[in-house]
Amino acid sequence: MDLNFNKNEDHNKLLASDLRQKFTKVKLGGGEKRIQKLHSEGKMTARERIDYLLDKGKQIEIGGFAGEGMYAAYGGCPSGGVVVKIGYIKGRQCIVVANDATVKAGAWFPITAKKNLRAQEIAMENRLPIIYLVDSAGVFLPLQDEIFPDKEHFGRIFRNNALMSSMGITQISAVMGSCVAGGAYLPIMSDEALIVDKTGSIFLAGSYLVKAAIGENIDNETLGGATTHCEISGVTDYKAKDDKDALGKIKNIFDKLGDYDKAGFSRIKPAKPALVENDIYGILPKARNEQYDMMEIINRLVDDSLFEAYKEGYGQTIITGYARIDGWAVGIVANQRKVVKTKKGEMQFGGVIYSDSADKATRFIANCNQKKIPLVFLQDVTGFMVGSKSEQGGIIKDGAKMVNAVSNSVVPKFTIIIGNSYGAGNYAMCGKAYDPRLIVAWPSAELAVMGGTQAAKVLAQIEASSLKAKGEIVDEIKEAALFDKIKTRYDEQVSPYYAASRLWTDAIIDPLETRSWVSMGIEAANHSPIEKKFNLGVIQV
Repeated sequence: MDLNFNKNEDHNKLLASDLRQKFTKVKLGGGEKRIQKLHSEGKMTARERIDYLLDKGKQIEIGGFAGEGMYAAYGGCPSGGVVVKIGYIKGRQCIVVANDATVKAGAWFPITAKKNLRAQEIAMENRLPIIYLVDSAGVFLPLQDEIFPDKEHFGRIFRNNALMSSMGITQISAVMGSCVAGGAYLPIMSDEALIVDKTGSIFLAGSYLVKAAIGENIDNETLGGATTHCEISGVTDYKAKDDKDALGKIKNIFDKLGDYDKAGFSRIKPAKPALVENDIYGILPKARNEQYDMMEIINRLVDDSLFEAYKEGYGQTIITGYARIDGWAVGIVANQRKVVKTKKGEMQFGGVIYSDSADKATRFIANCNQKKIPLVFLQDVTGFMVGSKSEQGGIIKDGAKMVNAVSNSVVPKFTIIIGNSYGAGNYAMCGKAYDPRLIVAWPSAELAVMGGTQAAKVLAQIEASSLKAKGEIVDEIKEAALFDKIKTRYDEQVSPYYAASRLWTDAIIDPLETRSWVSMGIEAANHSPIEKKFNLGVIQV
């Protein structure tokens, strides 16, 4: 191995190690003391509940870094105060949503609502059974204006419950702690609801509010405990003696679920890549502006390292072709990050989308839709080519075709942000706005309208001009200080953690986890037969 490979390897392994350390901290939720308090009450934590419920083995976590660095004034909201995982119960794939009562008693922050809605979106897109493990004090009142009334706020949860029910998507709820006010509708809008004796409670208003509103003296257990709702109101279907008993009942329900209709995506016996997967750490450059051959990455992600290129010699700044990942057939659309030479002798920059590469990608996406092959986008893109030659060659038109194809694609799409994800390149390569079934980032990823250095230069020039217009002297030292200040702020915003905290991505993953994410994502998508036909609509030809 050469020196550059070793430097890259050290850098990327450090990023992966940092990811693991950060996630270890996130998994503590509200901290050790609050975990101990839950245990003293005879309750399990959200993560302990999910681990007990899901089969051992493959599982992926959605939005683990949601809320990271947000809500500092309120003590933070680790993982958005809710844990979401895709895994298996009795061999049946499902998604589980569990309130984390160690974070502000499981109260709903704005990001909590967004994360819950994302979990429901995944369930609806893939017709995946969903389980809610409820333990929440309700809306976090200091931020109620950011969570209560709007279309994508708290109320959307119950609207989705109703829609999923009409779609035949299995929904099961277990009330394992508080379930109050509007949140009380969630378990009762599920197909079946369980409640844990003595620790679970459901009511529209607690005992204090009842006393204030109508003068009635009553305790919470009598008002809305397990006995009340299982034996008097009939609101819940099963009474459980403790958390493990409730989770065991859910397992028993799942054990008897009928089979599901399948989309019919092609899968054969899985095979590992023929080339060493760990080499990805050394191939991926330390600096985001360095060139590398994306095929070296692809060959370490696909089964047997076999890749059938589509239009290999045309539009070379985008790689397109067919492969298998964990046995599943996929169509791969990837940004080529090395400088390429065209048949005309012209040089094209790596990571930039040119007219010919956009045209090729459009045709390939259409072919995958025709053949019912899921799409995997590997992003390391700085944007579309600019300049008079590109504009006169119709780059906007060809770019629009590609965006059109991505938008109208009916096969499931999965997006992996490997490096740069800038500007319109993010859109054309199936960014979050284009409904990928799952979208994840490697620790090396950067998401922004443009690169940090370019953006900081532009913003620093604007600020310097403004200061000069006010009569201030701006010398080289002050200009450099302005640039450094703006660059530091911008770099924080392009970090994959900044994106993950806001759920612009579903997760930050170690590159070696990519195959598992794609495989589980396609398996989930296979629950939902394709009902629409691919149609590009009106495009400029």
